[in-house]
This record gives sequence, C-alpha cells and structure tokens, in this order.
Amino acid sequence: MPLIDSSNVNPENCRTCVDFKTWTKQQRKSLSSSSEKKNVKKQEIKEERDAPQREDCPLDKNSLGNSTWSLLHTIAANFPEQPTQQQQSDIKTFISSLSRLYPCEYCAKDFRNELKESPPETKDQEQLSQWLCRMHNKVNVKIGKPVFDCSKVNERWRDGWLDGSCD
Repeated sequence: MPLIDSSNVNPENCRTCVDFKTWTKQQRKSLSSSSEKKNVKKQEIKEERDAPQREDCPLDKNSLGNSTWSLLHTIAANFPEQPTQQQQSDIKTFISSLSRLYPCEYCAKDFRNELKESPPETKDQEQLSQWLCRMHNKVNVKIGKPVFDCSKVNERWRDGWLDGSCD
C-alpha cells in the first residue's frame, strides 16, 4: 500500500496535516529571507534539541491521530456484547461523521475511501474492535508504522496487559 500522498495539501495552513516540527519549519521558511536562512537553520536545530513540546498546544497530525485512535479503540472496547439496533446505528453514524469532520483533510478522505471498501462491523464488541484494529493497521502501513497484533486488541484497550502493568 502506498504512503498517504499529502502533496496536494497546503501544510502552511494545516497544522493538523503535518507534525509539529515540520509545520514550524514551514512557518519559519515563509518568514525568512534567503540571507537569514543560515541563522534560522541554526536556531531551528537548537530549538528542536532544547525545547520540550508543551502538552497544552494545538494538536499536530501525530498527536491528533494518536488521540483519535485512542478514542475510537476505547469506544470499541466498551461497545456492548449485544448492541441494540440503535447502538449499531449510532457507532456507524459516529464513524461516518468523523470521516467527514476530521481536521486533516487528506486523512479524512483516505478514511472515507477505506470505509467504502470496509464498512464498520457492529454486530458486537469483538467484531467492532477487530474491524477497527484492521482499519488502524491499514493506516499504520500507509504511514510506515508497525502493524499491531489484532489478537491483542482487547488486552490493549479493554482489559489491560496480562503482565499487570496497567493495574
């Protein structure tokens, strides 16, 4: 599967479409003249090395993605074993809405395309969690991250690790 193509996105206007370091570099480049570039580059390297990322800043693409997947997996982990028709409809609507409202435009478009190929499986908690894990793994492959072992999805998101490290 190819990496997600972000070339048609204007990252200068989309902090949620790129990671924070890339976004700040792009902001600085747009402000600096060619004579200032050497000084800016030295300053960028020093700032990246020295400055810890604050936790109360607007989310960048990576933070937004991690937070979104955490929310989705937690919802799936707590989805009923025998959901009502309404609960099944609600989760489908939620996921569909997320694919249209997600702040990273190319991420949202890619997710909508994946939903067309593989709609949410909402029969029960296990099916929803497994479906979501497969969807997450598709994204992980596209962005070069490791694939998660979906047989451990409930251990990760519902029950806690067997070694007791979450207790």
